[in-house]
Amino acid sequence: MSFINSLKEKHVLVFGAGVTGASVKRFLDSRGASTFLVDENASVKEATNFESLKLREIQLGIVSPGWKLDHPFISKSKAAGIELISEIDLAWRVKSEWNPAQVWLGLTGTNGKTTTVQMAEAMLLQSGIRARACGNVGEPVIDLATETDLDILVLELSSFQLSWSNEAHFKASGILNIADDHIDWHGSFDNYADAKLSIAKLSETLIANLDDEVLASRIGQVTSRLFTYTLETPKPHQIGLVENLIVDRAFVSGDAEVLFELSEIKPAVPHNVSNAMAAAALARSVGADATSIGRALSEFRLDHHRLEVVLEKDGITWIDDSKATNPHAALAALKSQLRSVWIAGGLAKGASMDQLIKAAANRIKFAILIGTDAQLIEDALRLHAPLVEYQVIDRNLKGRELMQEVVKVALTKALPGESVLLAPACASMDQFKNYGERGDLFASAVKELVNGK
Repeated sequence: MSFINSLKEKHVLVFGAGVTGASVKRFLDSRGASTFLVDENASVKEATNFESLKLREIQLGIVSPGWKLDHPFISKSKAAGIELISEIDLAWRVKSEWNPAQVWLGLTGTNGKTTTVQMAEAMLLQSGIRARACGNVGEPVIDLATETDLDILVLELSSFQLSWSNEAHFKASGILNIADDHIDWHGSFDNYADAKLSIAKLSETLIANLDDEVLASRIGQVTSRLFTYTLETPKPHQIGLVENLIVDRAFVSGDAEVLFELSEIKPAVPHNVSNAMAAAALARSVGADATSIGRALSEFRLDHHRLEVVLEKDGITWIDDSKATNPHAALAALKSQLRSVWIAGGLAKGASMDQLIKAAANRIKFAILIGTDAQLIEDALRLHAPLVEYQVIDRNLKGRELMQEVVKVALTKALPGESVLLAPACASMDQFKNYGERGDLFASAVKELVNGK
């Protein structure tokens, strides 16, 4: 019997009542399955009380991103003999039966994933290939796996999703970088790095950032076909930079081909150029042409809360990079500016701030520290950048009131030719609903207090 037909009247447990879990449940219900939605938040109305379930009657469990491998609900389900798979593997099983011609590309990394899959989607569409970015961005994969009018899905994949996935198959996948993040979830940096690298086992071709030291030191273990990209001059099997040209020496029949010029990338800061190379490599792996790649990039703009210029006034640039939720992302943001009044802090998720401060000290004019783990950044500044002055904002302030205070302090510190940069290096949930609200409230405070609107 096919997997899809086997779902009828099967008892299935769906872990997570968020966007992904809701989509999974809708699909399972449409196939006649009896589904039970469970969530860590006991107040979720749609969720079933896990302890009330008769686990011996459940045959399958679908796990949404973020559930730890040793969560009590997971452990009890495993002990009951329930087969547990990721929502990615569920979608793969469904796609393999209903839509076998659809090709999947994958992408992971600590930072830059959303930008890169969106770039790759734009390149493919410009090439006349019907493609959609999905997964950790946009729609859940299960919603698109049966769409026969989509030739290619470009999946943004988190370390959480990869930790649970064993069956999905990617024509090509990319890894952008590996840096401290989600250590509290994985237990160690090595476990986190292994989760990222596990995408190679699911991929025919792996595309890796040779400029990322951690990644470069670990790709020797990869057994799939390997291509790399770099901001240096490319060698065979690489995409790289030659003066102001991005050149392909990997996906070409001859020696090399120019893909696009630096001027076509906005902003042309190093990490964004690197992301564009990764996107181009993914697009080239399935036949995108160079002209379409360049045209797509010339029209592409970064997502909301990604190095977003909120205001330029009196020679000072106010920038919202609230999506920089870990030290690696914050470092890229700081390196994109010559001199910044830096707004940082929140929930560090177990990450160290030492390397960030060491690498960015000469870019920080003044630091404004907020949130639960402000002390971590304060300690790193004292140790590695003792000449950088800083101010810690009252931790009892939250939301709009907090950002108003932050902007007031920044106004007294920033001078013409400098930027005020919100790149927190931390998650936001201690003082805001999410990183989006954090960025929006920053922008609102800037417009009100700096621009008088």
